[in-house]
Amino acid sequence: MVPMVDLKRQLEDIRDEVLSSVRDVIESGQYILGKKVEEFEGRTAEYTGAAHAVAVASGTDALHLALKAAGIGPGDEVITTPFTFFSTVEAILYLRAVPVFVDIEPDTFNIDSNAIERRITSRTKAILPVHIFGCPADMELIMQLAGKHGLKVIEDCAQSFGASLYGKKTGSFGDAGCFSFYPSKNLGAYGDGGLVTINDDAMASQIRLLRNHGSAGGYIHNTLGFNSRLDEVQAAILLVKLRRIDEYNDKRRRKAALYSELLAGHVACPAAGSEGIQHVFHQYTIRHPKRDYLKELLREKQVSSMVYYPIPVHLQPAMAFMGHKEGDFPEAEKAARQVLSLPIYPELENSVVEMIAEIVRSV
Repeated sequence: MVPMVDLKRQLEDIRDEVLSSVRDVIESGQYILGKKVEEFEGRTAEYTGAAHAVAVASGTDALHLALKAAGIGPGDEVITTPFTFFSTVEAILYLRAVPVFVDIEPDTFNIDSNAIERRITSRTKAILPVHIFGCPADMELIMQLAGKHGLKVIEDCAQSFGASLYGKKTGSFGDAGCFSFYPSKNLGAYGDGGLVTINDDAMASQIRLLRNHGSAGGYIHNTLGFNSRLDEVQAAILLVKLRRIDEYNDKRRRKAALYSELLAGHVACPAAGSEGIQHVFHQYTIRHPKRDYLKELLREKQVSSMVYYPIPVHLQPAMAFMGHKEGDFPEAEKAARQVLSLPIYPELENSVVEMIAEIVRSV
């Protein structure tokens, strides 16, 4: 079976380096908020171009703590997309704030930035764009809107590590960028992990407090916080992979380009982005009206595929309290019926891409 991602293949190339780095941590006797985490924070801040980086326990925690540090609270409205993983909206609801949805662009699957301003009210406090599947959202326009209306911007970068817009990395545009290091991500740990990149000194200090029970140390707790710390072992693994992230992403782009060359005219291929956009293809996601038939055909041919996301957030059972109905966000709903993600990872052979493309073309 061709997998969606093959982490064992990736490990083959970095096994000795990973094991050596993990051994260093074990032998150091310091497993929480040690030198590896500090080094990883410094390197990711430098890589993304943000002033600060704070490592946390998961991508969901990154969103939650970033929103809280930005001052989002009960009744505040946060504009976001209905076509995303559920944690984007969970983080808003944790703070008893109100998610306000804006439909998506059909070609990029990102929030339609041209429709955001119509949803801004006196209660709007932030915009939370998602760089879905690794394609940067229109951050230039979003930042203009935020400046015009005095709003915070929290970027959901869970799928976009290394992506950029006109040379500027995702996670460095807004007040904060929130990353996930779930194992299948472009930069993935061997467990859960997350990171917040921040440009404001005070906000960075607040997130450091929040991740560690509201304490800067010495058993003095300045605020009510959480237990959300990236451990040293995961930081050690991520440091090894961080040195290769540009290589990994470049290989993903090559696989995506080959898919698109072979599938053009047969399915709707993912938009690589306009000039100046550097997609990192966390997923290679096509559209097809016979999506379910195609998925079953691939399964019969021993090829994995995935549907992200079959039910838009506004129609999830957990969101019924908001009263949304089918038809409220038609582009997101249409995408949910048509999208299919094909295997893509740096080690995927071109011959396998060609074989998968042939199966898709047969439909």
